[in-house]
Amino acid sequence: MSIQSVDRALQILMLFSNRCPALGVTEISQALKLSKGTVHGLIRTLMQQGFLQQDQPSRRYRLGLKLYELGIILAGTMEINQKAAGPINQLAKATQLVVRISIWDGDSMVITSDAHPRPRAVLPHQFGPRVHAYCSAMGKAVLAFLDENQLRAYLERTELFPFTPATVTRKETLFADLEATRRRGYAIDREEAVQGMACLGAPVFQRGACVAGAISLSGGVARVLGEKLESHAEELLKTAAEISRYMGHYPAFGESVAML
Repeated sequence: MSIQSVDRALQILMLFSNRCPALGVTEISQALKLSKGTVHGLIRTLMQQGFLQQDQPSRRYRLGLKLYELGIILAGTMEINQKAAGPINQLAKATQLVVRISIWDGDSMVITSDAHPRPRAVLPHQFGPRVHAYCSAMGKAVLAFLDENQLRAYLERTELFPFTPATVTRKETLFADLEATRRRGYAIDREEAVQGMACLGAPVFQRGACVAGAISLSGGVARVLGEKLESHAEELLKTAAEISRYMGHYPAFGESVAML
């Protein structure tokens, strides 16, 4: 059972996005099919608690700093972020590529932490946003280690939309890619999500051999998939194994690094 006013307030917050960073009362009213009076009341409460703020010149509303504050608290207290902090910085320096930690949530990957080799290294998909699993290395690293029923259920409810000419849109092709990922221990994104960008991704495990999330390396195609591919992959797998140990995952005797 949901409380209607709380449900409506949360729906207002979820209307905001990178494409719609500011919204007016009329837009919110139309989107949620609520009266303007109801919207005004909900907005007033959200502003009082710091979840919304108003631009004075435009009179439109934006997300408030309380959400940023709570997000920072969440990011700082997530176990995978705490355990990965040192290793991902070392990996970024060793490979000179951008390193990201992400978790599986609601059929997509959420980037929760990152490390950059240089302060000004900027790439798409920075800290925070969701990334489609089927066309990202971090996502495929997780999909490859789901059980078959989970994977088939995911594919049944997911449209393989082509973001670039290289995006895999046939389920049979994706299955083969995930099988290759399981064999070598890491996934490869060959410009499947963003043209000109390539990524490597490996799963991070936690207690009970459950997948906790993924770690990825990102950069230009030549830098990621060129002559250093094997060394990048080796460093990635070593770091994934290290973080997995910190998360309480200890592989069985004789298990290969590629399967950690």
